[in-house]
Amino acid sequence: MTARTSDIEKAAGVLRAGGLVALPTETVYGLGANAEDPIAVARIFQVKGRPPSHPLIVHIGGAEQLDDWVEDVPATARLLAERFWPGPLTLVLRRGRRVPLEATGGSETVAVRVPDHPVALALLSAFGGGVTAPSANRFGSVSPTTADHVRAELGDAVDFVLDGGPCEVGVESTIVDATAEIPSILRPGGVTREDLQAVLGFPLAVPTSSRVRVPGQHPSHYAPRARVVLVEPEKVVAEAELAQELGHQVGVFLPPSFAGAPVTVHAVVAVPGSMAAYARGLYGFLRELDQQGCDLIIASLPTEEGLGLAIANRLRRAAGPRPSSVPGLQQH
Repeated sequence: MTARTSDIEKAAGVLRAGGLVALPTETVYGLGANAEDPIAVARIFQVKGRPPSHPLIVHIGGAEQLDDWVEDVPATARLLAERFWPGPLTLVLRRGRRVPLEATGGSETVAVRVPDHPVALALLSAFGGGVTAPSANRFGSVSPTTADHVRAELGDAVDFVLDGGPCEVGVESTIVDATAEIPSILRPGGVTREDLQAVLGFPLAVPTSSRVRVPGQHPSHYAPRARVVLVEPEKVVAEAELAQELGHQVGVFLPPSFAGAPVTVHAVVAVPGSMAAYARGLYGFLRELDQQGCDLIIASLPTEEGLGLAIANRLRRAAGPRPSSVPGLQQH
């Protein structure tokens, strides 16, 4: 879907006036504000219920604008920007003076990317500046991949929703710390570790913790209302049926190897065999099981190769620790 020129101009005007615009990207829908307006940026945190120490990503219109927003760009970062922008790759670099500390959670580093979506790029061009845009949802909940998801969750808290159709990638961008001598992946996402390593020519670590604060590091994140429990693939059906017998309304992510198997639970999602299709549908699947009234979702992790690494990361965060526990089930 291509938004009308009038809608893009209206959205740019809202940004200039200090308002919030929900905009499509190839990953998920973002909640955008003028990156240079501390008051507008602060409103993002208020609307999302996001901790002010949790940094945002600044979206820019092209790799040629990178030096306007950051300082000290290493050769590896330029190489990655040239190869993967526009695209689902975010680079963490030293903050330039144009970026207010409100956008970085008080940090001297800033996360920057160029989205690969015609509507987002048209908006950035019409606006003529950078746009801070975390996912357009309440903090910690399932990210939106359609304009309807945004409207259902945030309603009138957003000044304008720019509809660009369903998101093509479906999970957030890969975040790479480019401030260190050797880059590392702080959040797996739409650009795979294998693709990054092929360009750089050396392996990249995916540390479980980092001195650099970036989006998506909260233990419980991307979470539906239903509790998510992860088990080994061969145990999915048995654990789901046990939980149903214990009185839960169970939704199950049925692995491809069990396609067509009878499962006597409340709702079943057949996991696609393609990791690209799984990533594209993941958040929609979680929302669908919430809408069907599930209070528990049983799933397993895919093989952590290619986009499977990002999917596994999102499922682990969705299953992150919450105050209540689920009786009779063991997380793996």
